[in-house]
Amino acid sequence: MTEATGKLYYWMGFRAGLPFLLVVMPFGLLFGVVASEAGLTPVQVLAFSSVVFAGAAQFAALQLMVDNAPILIVVATALAVNLRMAMYSASLALWLGKAPLWQRALVGYVNVDQSYAVSINKFEDAPDLTTGQRIAYFFGAVSPVCPMWVVATALGVWLGDGIPEWMALDFAVPICFLAIIAPMMRTLAHMLAAVASIVFALLFAGLPYNLGLLIAAVIALVVGAQVELWFERRAAQ
Repeated sequence: MTEATGKLYYWMGFRAGLPFLLVVMPFGLLFGVVASEAGLTPVQVLAFSSVVFAGAAQFAALQLMVDNAPILIVVATALAVNLRMAMYSASLALWLGKAPLWQRALVGYVNVDQSYAVSINKFEDAPDLTTGQRIAYFFGAVSPVCPMWVVATALGVWLGDGIPEWMALDFAVPICFLAIIAPMMRTLAHMLAAVASIVFALLFAGLPYNLGLLIAAVIALVVGAQVELWFERRAAQ
């Protein structure tokens, strides 16, 4: 892959990831404000965002920490929320598995919902891309997202209560995930897994320490996997 081609696909990915700033910025601001109000120091908040890089898991863990939940519950919940990253990695490995180890390690570190969503859609729509072109596109897609997540968190810590209530930053959380998930609902297995997660999360909402979320996540994974297996068996027959 020539340098010019790499730059082309990098900027294509960058343009694809850029619109997500509309939700990443308020999402990060909200986390900075909430984490500061929960008693975390600015250094702890920024370390949280720059090391974990997972907004949903950070919010879930933070809420449990505020509720003085046992540390094992906090860790288990964060891992359950982030379990999708393992599936993202397995999916991306099919397309990026031939890249050098250091590139794959960096992909694993900065991979987030937004970068995965736009990248996997591009890879599936253009399967003839080289590994170098895919890597360039992925890093382009993540470039406007990850740095601004940390910047937005820092702004949330700095501004704190100075952010007016009418801005309603919490709108960013559901909108962000709707924007990510909707284009990925391509098969019946995807849709049934999503429906199962919603239904069981509501059914078990009364359990302490958000344990209902853990149960719903496991059930949704099982439902999606079983539906996929059923279709594969039918196709084989």
